[in-house]
Amino acid sequence: MVNHQHPGPSREKSLDTTFLALADPTRRAILAVLHTGDASVSELARPHKMSMPAVMKHIGVLERAGLVSHHKTGRTRRCHLVASPMQQASAWLGTYKRFWEGRLDALERFLEATSPEPNTTSKPNEQE
Repeated sequence: MVNHQHPGPSREKSLDTTFLALADPTRRAILAVLHTGDASVSELARPHKMSMPAVMKHIGVLERAGLVSHHKTGRTRRCHLVASPMQQASAWLGTYKRFWEGRLDALERFLEATSPEPNTTSKPNEQE
């Protein structure tokens, strides 16, 4: 059963921010690196062909979405993955996954009920 309740303005804004942050391939790549452990900004920037300020903007979007936190040690800024916003997004998507699975199950039942019986006649010998 699908829950059709409106998620509320605060949760909806949080989901909007999360999906906006996840919409960019560079930001998803940054999150993939952080999934393996904390990393410095320069480590996160290394695989991307862009300026450090551009990478910092991407990290800023991820921080505003609550997906990344950071701490400074001396001059080094280390970033850390925060997974809870993705868990909320996954839960929201899960509602629709159940909906589509139910639709596909219904389609399967319909096709099974309406498909003709399998052909039981023997095929002619192909060697003839």
